[in-house]
Amino acid sequence: MDPEELIEDFEMLGDWEERYRYLIELGSQLPPLSDEERTEENKVRGCMSQVWLVPENGSEAQLRFRGDSDAHIVRGLIALLRMLMSERDAAEVRDMDIGDIFSRLGLENQITANRRNGFYAMVQRIKQLAEERAAS
Repeated sequence: MDPEELIEDFEMLGDWEERYRYLIELGSQLPPLSDEERTEENKVRGCMSQVWLVPENGSEAQLRFRGDSDAHIVRGLIALLRMLMSERDAAEVRDMDIGDIFSRLGLENQITANRRNGFYAMVQRIKQLAEERAAS
């Protein structure tokens, strides 16, 4: 998804209660991970919640991933990251200014510092997965 489309969607929602509901709704649509995928290797370090990101097989050049968390808002953040970063090549993922997008979505000021740190830990893991995909 184009970041501008996502930003426009968020701007149409109005207040933060609506935006939180939207995030939770996005997260509820994520396909669940199997118990076998919830491994230490797939676990994201730096998150207060339990978070797993799993690379999927796809085109050789593009990263595709799935994710899950035990926290509803974090599941929504994973869904946002999938919309923005999945099915892109490593250079696009590396060059994407997620901090700017995060700020323009208004999330910078609306989620806790711990959640924000976890969000950026997920971004770093996704960038690492993209680089690994490009190197293989």
